[in-house]
Amino acid sequence: MDNSQHHVAVLGASPKPARYANQCIRLLKQHGYRITPVHPRFEDIEDLPVTHGVDAIADPVDTLTLYVGPQLLEPQAEAIVRLRPGRVIFNPGTETPVVQQQLDAAGIEWFEACTLVMLRTNQF
Repeated sequence: MDNSQHHVAVLGASPKPARYANQCIRLLKQHGYRITPVHPRFEDIEDLPVTHGVDAIADPVDTLTLYVGPQLLEPQAEAIVRLRPGRVIFNPGTETPVVQQQLDAAGIEWFEACTLVMLRTNQF
């Protein structure tokens, strides 16, 4: 299966190998996905150029996977809706009804799931 056309943005990307967001990026790379790490301060993570905000993502996003808590996520809700990703994955600890309701209103599909588990069980 060719995953190279599936664009995944990782909001809350981290250069720290112990972080789930970093593990997610490495696993997505192993599976051949096109990845955009998103973090306001880093320039590259896992040899990928980092985009500094959701508003700065240039290409259409098939999957937006979230690794930031509600307090950081909620102020970005409008930018996420404008991005119009094909789907949004709320990883454990990122769930927020505020953002989920805005996604519902915009007709954007979302899940509460673990991207790592989804990738490892071929459910991504």
